[in-house]
Amino acid sequence: MTSRTSPPGARITDERLHAVLAGVQTMAGVDVTGVQLIKFTNNAVFALPAAGVVVRIAASATIADRVDKVIRVARWLEHGDVPAVRLFDLDQPLIIDGLHVTLWDEAASGGPAPTGGDLAVILRQWHQLAPPEGGLPAWAPMAEIRGRLTEPDGVGAGDVAYLRDECDRLQEQLGNLSYDLPAGPIHGDAFMGNLIDGVAGAVICDFDSSCEGPREWDLVPLAVGKLRFDYPGDDYGALARGYGFDVISWPGFPVLRRLRELKLVTSLVPVLGSRAVLRPQWQRRLDTYRDGNQKARWSTYVRAA
Repeated sequence: MTSRTSPPGARITDERLHAVLAGVQTMAGVDVTGVQLIKFTNNAVFALPAAGVVVRIAASATIADRVDKVIRVARWLEHGDVPAVRLFDLDQPLIIDGLHVTLWDEAASGGPAPTGGDLAVILRQWHQLAPPEGGLPAWAPMAEIRGRLTEPDGVGAGDVAYLRDECDRLQEQLGNLSYDLPAGPIHGDAFMGNLIDGVAGAVICDFDSSCEGPREWDLVPLAVGKLRFDYPGDDYGALARGYGFDVISWPGFPVLRRLRELKLVTSLVPVLGSRAVLRPQWQRRLDTYRDGNQKARWSTYVRAA
């Protein structure tokens, strides 16, 4: 299902997003009354409480290129009975005003707050699944980051050049790593923000980064969260105990930490010009990353907004 009015490459403004939501109502027949923005970084994610639906709008070409894979992964997880968000029953994706849109059943929330132990249970189940038919793309984190750097919006040329050079440095270091855990299907961005407090237990969402890769990578986000963010509690400790592997003590962790932090720095590069409210936190991330300041604390973009 396709509809377009804006020229290719047009900035994703609030007005454009609301026009896309109006298109969702027309094309999918869902009620957008009372729409609520959940977050806007790589995707603009909206809750439609009147319809019990969540809408994800890909905010960059890099993310749009993954939408078909995301749909395939969601169906694979449903078949494997992994606690994860489920696709809304509709031929997907929708393409509205040139943007790729997916619709999801809203996970009934209200259960206990998810913990690192919940994530450990989900990851162990995910990592035990046989790959989906047709397989998954190979883990290619530098390609993902470089893709973001090809479409900067509101980021200076000097900063983009530095980030490209950093990709080159990390690419070489990644090539020298040896992993302890077997490779296989991974979530690719397994942090607490991608868990939902379902009434029947935690469920995982956001499959943009899902691929075939090192299992250590799925443990790194919470480890970096422990070291970079002022999160309450110790979700990383619960994850390490529940999964049975302490990635922080693994010799390759400093390289994967640097990679995770680079991903967190570059995530807004394609949309920063549309999200001026997030620039101070983005600048802090970039500056402290570039300076090698590993003790500086970062805030989440949701909190910064």
